[in-house]
Amino acid sequence: MAESIEIDTPRGPARVSLDQPARPARCLLLLGHGAGGDVTAPDLVAVRDAAVAAGAAVALVTQPYRVAGRRTPPPAPHLDEAWAVVAAAVAPRYPGVPMVFGGRSSGARVACRAAAPLGAAGVIALAFPLHPPDRPERSRAAELPTTVPTLVVNGDRDPFGVPGAAPPVEVVVRPGERHDLRRDPPAVAAAVLAWLTRQGWLP
Repeated sequence: MAESIEIDTPRGPARVSLDQPARPARCLLLLGHGAGGDVTAPDLVAVRDAAVAAGAAVALVTQPYRVAGRRTPPPAPHLDEAWAVVAAAVAPRYPGVPMVFGGRSSGARVACRAAAPLGAAGVIALAFPLHPPDRPERSRAAELPTTVPTLVVNGDRDPFGVPGAAPPVEVVVRPGERHDLRRDPPAVAAAVLAWLTRQGWLP
């Protein structure tokens, strides 16, 4: 059963659902939710279950605005500030273990922005929203890390677009998937596990 932790941040309390593997953790994944969603999204749950079974500790992070019951996210700096506090609170539980940030959609953007400043070993970006629907000129490609190994998993029918691959960013495009990545969550999880294994963070 997951351990539920409440962490005070300058933006209000955040909630963390922390799952432990059966053996000592090989890596720690911190995963965040989408803008109006929560950590029960099918792709996040599938990644958590597969990663824990493979030997990772997984923290599903609910941002303070969602804990407070709001669906509209605050400005990006507020999200990033809360994320930094959560990461600083959870990481000491796993000394010497690689910490990988991740999330879906808005949570993927937070993970990408925070990775280098907070010393994450890697990033898992599920359904990275490259641009608003029908607004390709408003690209968010600059948020993708340039120095941290990053896996992007997007659907080929995602109206928010699909980033291009360029080291250190690897892109997996799932056929028939839209932004919610609901058609085949186990395949999304398999792509994540394969990447974590190639990075040497899972056996």
